[in-house]
Amino acid sequence: GGELQKAAYALLQKANEDGRIRFIGNVEAREVFSGNVDVVVTDGFSGNVLLKGIEGTALFLMKLIKKSMMRTIVSKLGALLVGKELRKLKKLFDAGETGGTPMLGISKAVIKAHGSSDARAIASAVRQAKQFVESGVIGEIEKHIDDMKTA
Repeated sequence: GGELQKAAYALLQKANEDGRIRFIGNVEAREVFSGNVDVVVTDGFSGNVLLKGIEGTALFLMKLIKKSMMRTIVSKLGALLVGKELRKLKKLFDAGETGGTPMLGISKAVIKAHGSSDARAIASAVRQAKQFVESGVIGEIEKHIDDMKTA
C-alpha cells in the first residue's frame, strides 16, 4: 500500500497492542466474508471497488444458478423444491434491500447509497439510517474517541 495505508496499519497495530481493538492485519478480498473479520478498513476508492466487485459477482452467480436450475425438467423440479431458499439468498445480495451502508468517523449518521438507487433502495437506506441512529454507534464513538486516538 501507499503511505496512507502504511500509516493506518501502524495506528491500528498500536491500538491492537494497547488492547483497544482486535486487529488481525491486512486481509485479501477473498477473506472479507470468511468470518474472521467484522470490519474492513479501507480508503473510499478501494472500498468502493471491493463492494462493486462483490455485488457484480453476486449478481453473476445468481444468474448462473437460475440458468442452471432452468436447464432440464429435473433441475426445474429441484428449483421448485429450493425456490424459497434461493429467493432468500437473492434478497441477501440485493443492494436495494439494504439501501446503503453507514459511514463511520463522522459526527452524524450518514448512509452511503448507490447513485443508481431506485425508490425501494432509498426507502431501505432511510430504514438503515433509522436503525443506525437508534443503535447509538455515533454516541459510542464520541464517548471513546480519546481512547481511539493514538497520535
